[in-house]
Amino acid sequence: QLQLVESGGGLVQPGGSLRLSCVASGFTFASYGMSWVRQAPGKELEWIADIDQAGTNVYYEDPVKDRFIISRDNAKNTLYLQMNNVKPEDTAMYFCARGQSRGQGTQVTVSS
Repeated sequence: QLQLVESGGGLVQPGGSLRLSCVASGFTFASYGMSWVRQAPGKELEWIADIDQAGTNVYYEDPVKDRFIISRDNAKNTLYLQMNNVKPEDTAMYFCARGQSRGQGTQVTVSS
């Protein structure tokens, strides 16, 4: 059965960096495109980045473009999100997703 386990969240100062990881199991990871989505307090779920099966093509929502980098290691069944120059508005629960399926999330709080 599909399982997605995120980690790497925490408290970070504005302008800082953080790397999120998501370990996948229960399916052939290399056969699926993957996404990162986030949900800020009181707001709807927001898609932020996609990556194709091979990691060749990536797509970003405008607010994170040029600051966040999505990547994957198919040998390790792991999806990553490198977050650079973070802003207070990046504060949210971050989830990795395969289609409509998501993990339990990891909390990112950006505050001084």
